[in-house]
Amino acid sequence: MSANLKYLSLGILVFQTTSLVLTMRYSRTLKEEGPRYLSSTAVVIAELLKILACVLLVYKDSKCNLRTLNRVLHDEILNKPMETLKLAIPSGIYTLQNNLLYVALSNLDAATYQVTYQLKILTTALFSVSMLSKKLGVYQWLSLVILMTGVAFVQWPSDSQAAPAKEHSAGSQFVGLIAVLIACFSSGFAGVYFEKILKETKQSVWIRNIQLGFFGSIFGLMGVYIYDGEQLSKNGFFQGYNKLTWVVVVLQALGGLVIAAVIKYADNILKGFATSLSIILSTLISYFWLQDFVPTR
Repeated sequence: MSANLKYLSLGILVFQTTSLVLTMRYSRTLKEEGPRYLSSTAVVIAELLKILACVLLVYKDSKCNLRTLNRVLHDEILNKPMETLKLAIPSGIYTLQNNLLYVALSNLDAATYQVTYQLKILTTALFSVSMLSKKLGVYQWLSLVILMTGVAFVQWPSDSQAAPAKEHSAGSQFVGLIAVLIACFSSGFAGVYFEKILKETKQSVWIRNIQLGFFGSIFGLMGVYIYDGEQLSKNGFFQGYNKLTWVVVVLQALGGLVIAAVIKYADNILKGFATSLSIILSTLISYFWLQDFVPTR
């Protein structure tokens, strides 16, 4: 049963990662009449959906008893305000990161984004060494050097780029690259900080995700009104939303839950293989279906 859950969670992770990147890229470059949906509002809705899903999972763990669910939420969240407040830092960083990913995929093709975003492995390793006092072996450091070389090759200007390139919908590749790099650093720090919190306490992953989602929703709403307040007042919160937008939102909400399941049933090495498979699938689909990526040598 555990082996089945392990491979099921890994399969869902491959599907979720590949689908999210491609649908998000497609939704941000699709030309439609009227205003495009605001990525800041999509981030907030994804956080709210994640909270709802985690509450349902805690309800299931509470043997589908509402009184037990209420007691667990009260004891673990309301009665432990300092523990809850600890999640404010990674939550704010994750909210920033999620917004940056929309910016990145508005400016980069799916394949380039996927490979460049793997720099988060390097930042995670560096933060793990500095914050958790982890020690990396020679092969692990060598792997990180190879990873950096791969990212450098992907960003290397090719002869084909000298010709008039296909216009990106919301700016330049440089903007997309900067967005990915900031997301890599934020992902590395927030991930290690969250791991540190999980190892220091005995609260369940689902409770921790509810706390993350709560602060993420607050930070997300602040971002909506600060950066998109004018557009919001003109066209409303759900401007530009269509079926594809809701697919992107649901996939983004699913991401946090799938990662938690993979950590619970599998391990980080298998998670890495699943991510690698997702990169290959994204590259092939980006080339054959979206036709916004032509591989060079």
